[in-house]
Amino acid sequence: MNKHTSRARHTNRILKRRMQMMCLLVVIITLLAACGQTAKPSPAESSNGGAATSPNTSSSGNDSTAPQEEAQGGSQEGAQGGSKDEAQEEADPVKKQLEQLSLEEKVGQMILAGVQGTTMDAQAKQMITDQKVGGIIFYASNVTTLQGTAAFVQSIKQANQSNPVPILMSVDQEGGKVSRMPDTVESIPSNRKVGKTNDPALAEQMGALLARQIKLAGFNVDFAPVLDINSNPQNPVIGDRSFGTTADLVTRMGMAEMKGLRQEGIIPVVKHFPGHGDTSVDSHLDLPVVNKTEKQLAKLEWIPFQAAVKEQAEAVMVAHILFPKLDPDYPASLSSVIIGEHLRGKFNYQGVVITDDLSMGAIAKNYPLEKATIATVQAGSDILLVAHSYESAKTIFDTLISAVKSGKIKESRIDESVYRILTLKQQYKLSDDQQATGDVKQLNADIRSWRKQLDAR
Repeated sequence: MNKHTSRARHTNRILKRRMQMMCLLVVIITLLAACGQTAKPSPAESSNGGAATSPNTSSSGNDSTAPQEEAQGGSQEGAQGGSKDEAQEEADPVKKQLEQLSLEEKVGQMILAGVQGTTMDAQAKQMITDQKVGGIIFYASNVTTLQGTAAFVQSIKQANQSNPVPILMSVDQEGGKVSRMPDTVESIPSNRKVGKTNDPALAEQMGALLARQIKLAGFNVDFAPVLDINSNPQNPVIGDRSFGTTADLVTRMGMAEMKGLRQEGIIPVVKHFPGHGDTSVDSHLDLPVVNKTEKQLAKLEWIPFQAAVKEQAEAVMVAHILFPKLDPDYPASLSSVIIGEHLRGKFNYQGVVITDDLSMGAIAKNYPLEKATIATVQAGSDILLVAHSYESAKTIFDTLISAVKSGKIKESRIDESVYRILTLKQQYKLSDDQQATGDVKQLNADIRSWRKQLDAR
């Protein structure tokens, strides 16, 4: 072997080793790259607490994982957003309660009915059991002694314990001529007398005293304050039930009274939207007509109610009054224009809407109860008040059940109302176990002291 041949072989060995080293490096680089890709967390891993940056802090311009996310059926952000939405839904006790109710139980929540006599009778018990009514209203004919009235209220709560939602026990306790309390409880003067003081602090005390009165019998709802402006001296139904003749006075005193009721844990219901002060007909007897435009109402009647909405009023009662320049076909209580477009729409009211008594002459003389029932629910009412007749409560119940089953009213529309009702009941922590509370002797002393302040003005 000559010298040149030896050098050539040595050179070939060196080149061969270099080629082997290069191949080995390529293999190592390839393996490292593959390991880097598999080590990258998937969207599922990062949403389960992996090291990946959360959607709230990551750069929106990073598209490197988009194909992988799409292949898994959605982006990391969407997956996490969905889980948050689900958590929020699970944390919503009202929605959870609503989902557990049957159609019959939901429709029942939308009925506030009257009862007969001064003790629980078989028909009242059957109405609570079968129609599952969400509320009861007491009138003067249901009231006896304080102890007797409290016992009657408690018997209704006990009968309702077979239903899944606590019952509203309501009463009209305004003061003045609209009073449902027995004679053993000191009286509270009319709104007009309180309004003449022009002192919201006295109106707030009035609200608290009214609340304490009805708590003595176990009620949890008061249909007060009255926000009607007494602008028509010939008005046969409002008069001294109003705080006065100006929007400013009625607003200030009414909001103060509402505050006093709330402070004592009683649900206030402001009334009678859109305003009953300029009527010349008693809606208990027939249908009043008020020929005012939207602009005219906005300058007077609506001002106290707009203030109540701003103060997040729990409930608004809608009156049986025809406003033909707004809706020529239906009174306010049945009108999608007045309830839907104005109260719900322009006022942006999110609380509970309650009709005035659907058995009053304004409705009974002009609209079949079945038609009124459908119209008011379609308009946006949540609770249908019907007094003095067990048959009427059953008619409303049957009408709504039939309307949902036939598709005339969507069940989702029922759900909207019941959600608002349940929200209110949960907000006030209502329970059928709640007993009548208060010291009548102390309350009477406080009412007398407050009345002296009125008289001194």
